[in-house]
Amino acid sequence: MMKFIRLIYSVYAILVFNILMVAMGLFILIPSLFPPKGIRVSFFFIRLWAKWWSFLVGIRFQVEGMEHIDRSLAYIYTFNHRSFLDAPVIPMSIPQEIRALGKKELKKIPLFGWVISPYAVWVDRKNPESREKSIQKLNQFLSEGHSIVVAPEGTRNDSDQTLLPFFNGAFRLSIETQTPLLPMAIIGSEKVMPKGSLWMWPGTVRIYFSAPIFPPRDLRAADIETLKEKCFNRLEAMILTHE
Repeated sequence: MMKFIRLIYSVYAILVFNILMVAMGLFILIPSLFPPKGIRVSFFFIRLWAKWWSFLVGIRFQVEGMEHIDRSLAYIYTFNHRSFLDAPVIPMSIPQEIRALGKKELKKIPLFGWVISPYAVWVDRKNPESREKSIQKLNQFLSEGHSIVVAPEGTRNDSDQTLLPFFNGAFRLSIETQTPLLPMAIIGSEKVMPKGSLWMWPGTVRIYFSAPIFPPRDLRAADIETLKEKCFNRLEAMILTHE
């Protein structure tokens, strides 16, 4: 019986998600053609979509650590990726207009990929040329004063480990552009929407921001490794503390 109820709820949640995306898609896409003011309008509707959806399906978000964010600065937000639910969590919790690095597979999701594409940099993790091009695009966004969002694990963590090993890209970018890293821990998203599944259940997702981590000025392999390790340890500690 419980499985049947969960199935009905999951179908309802996905249906509401798509209905709201259809209703707000043009309000998100059209303003994006008229930066910079249009981008703010687009993000207003992105957040409105996420808020309405979470309200209608009984998913709540709790955010702590907002005092660490200076909205006048650009950051490289790094987060732990455990669930597809992280997609609405990010615009709901970050109070800036952001650009996100995402796997090319997400672009193929009907409607979602189409609406989100103006704010995403799609990458094929297995293709070195694609990875390099994505880094260049993110570098451009940072140079224009935009914050970006990166899952340094590179993919959704379906393992029993707290975090998967980090890729170098975000940390190289941080040093090259002298942009601070801002770790954010997302707790509970995999309980609302389990790893690798479309099954869902009402619940609360908690988001914690840490103080920013400022990069060294030298771009050396050792500096990238040190910065990566510092970010990894900070994010791991946040997760273990709040889980």
